[in-house]
Amino acid sequence: MRKVSVIFVLGVLCLTAGCSPRDFLTRRLAAQLISNSDAFRATQRFWLRTGVVSNKDFISPEYLVMQRRGWITGANGNCPPEISPPPCWEVTLTPAGVDAFHDLIQGNAAESNYFSVPAAKRQLIAVTGISKGDQLAQADFVWKWEALNPVGEALYAGDVQFTSTVGFRHYDDGWRLIEGNATRPDQSLDEALRTAQPAQ
Repeated sequence: MRKVSVIFVLGVLCLTAGCSPRDFLTRRLAAQLISNSDAFRATQRFWLRTGVVSNKDFISPEYLVMQRRGWITGANGNCPPEISPPPCWEVTLTPAGVDAFHDLIQGNAAESNYFSVPAAKRQLIAVTGISKGDQLAQADFVWKWEALNPVGEALYAGDVQFTSTVGFRHYDDGWRLIEGNATRPDQSLDEALRTAQPAQ
């Protein structure tokens, strides 16, 4: 009974003071603000260069995955002046690679030797904790990549989870995510996603 009375009193105080649901940074509100933000919803794109590429690019983890899938092949090529040091590779899509990328390439991008395809999007798993003061707060959250197509499935393991910490600031209309290039303790979501660590 006492708990109901406390909730009722808090509700009345909020009504008289003009509170909004955004004045209370709950895990639910934090999750909503994170998952609805442009930074979190941005699609992860994979950039593929065909034609002559450097050895550094050809042995990168992404290109090695493409080779293992049988989607690209490479033959030794002559290095142009802008690509050094040797060796260089002449990269081409295999027939299987053409099938994998055909429906993902937009417009006339297929005519280019350098194009991107959507690969994955982020999925919020949970907000795991909030610490807050009067005007600033931090929320820890767990997320993972969700593949959008076979290219995404090849590059992003769906069972790997990441932990991030993001900052919030309290304004007159309630709590908002910190935006821009901030550093801890009030870290922006862009920075939080860039510095994400695999969950233990």
